[in-house]
Amino acid sequence: MANRPLITLTTDFGLNDHFVGTIKGVILDIVPEAEIVDICHAVQAFDILDGALAIAQAYSYFPNGTIHLVVVDPGVGTARRPILLSTGRHYFVAPDNGVLSLIYNHAERIQVRHIVAEHYYRQPVSSTFHARDVFAPVVAYLAKGVETAKFGEEITDFVRFNAPRPKPIDSQTLRGVVLRVDRFGNIVTNFAPQDIPALFQADPPAFKIRVGKQEITQIHNNYAEGSPNEVFGILGSMGYLEISANRGAAAQIIGASKGNEVVIVVEGTVAASNGQ
Repeated sequence: MANRPLITLTTDFGLNDHFVGTIKGVILDIVPEAEIVDICHAVQAFDILDGALAIAQAYSYFPNGTIHLVVVDPGVGTARRPILLSTGRHYFVAPDNGVLSLIYNHAERIQVRHIVAEHYYRQPVSSTFHARDVFAPVVAYLAKGVETAKFGEEITDFVRFNAPRPKPIDSQTLRGVVLRVDRFGNIVTNFAPQDIPALFQADPPAFKIRVGKQEITQIHNNYAEGSPNEVFGILGSMGYLEISANRGAAAQIIGASKGNEVVIVVEGTVAASNGQ
């Protein structure tokens, strides 16, 4: 562990209440030398997939040994387990509700432990604020050098899910979904280049992307290629097809939101997703 341990926070707590400041206080009281980095506190409330996307997009850019606290926890106070994930490079402390699923799916190796060592908890434990009383102190003691094995036994029945994948309708058509809308109004779909490679060729065939109240027929390489308020497709930094507008909120322009259907029709035959 580095002399100054690095801890990240990803939650759905927002910044209007005391929650984020409180968990930082708990951590710093135990390990005052820690450096704490906020990844995101604007995960959509109770949305485990949104939390999974947020941490999966960010964690790999941090140094080896970073400890990630991830709390999107609609089951707080229930029998759901607190867990500690080790990947060999990073550590994650979170509720066992699937919020680490995209880490499980991409890490080369994983070891998950059920956190049961209550002497590391802050007492008394609130039934509504485990981030303060369970997760934050565990993160802090982990940063202080406590071995992972001391927090609990290894488990294999942890909760995990697969992110929604596009599904073929016919040889020319794939159906997907809007995963999220970012603060700029960009519509993040679940189409990756490998799902529909023809769309991302230098000279793609004719295509239509149907989402919201509009059909999109252009793919641009950057936002500035589009005319003001023109809606177009772009390969975003998350690695997914996004529907965007130059200096405009595409979601507002075309009336689309998270969970909406996205249909892509490509002239000729597309390489259909495996639908998993």
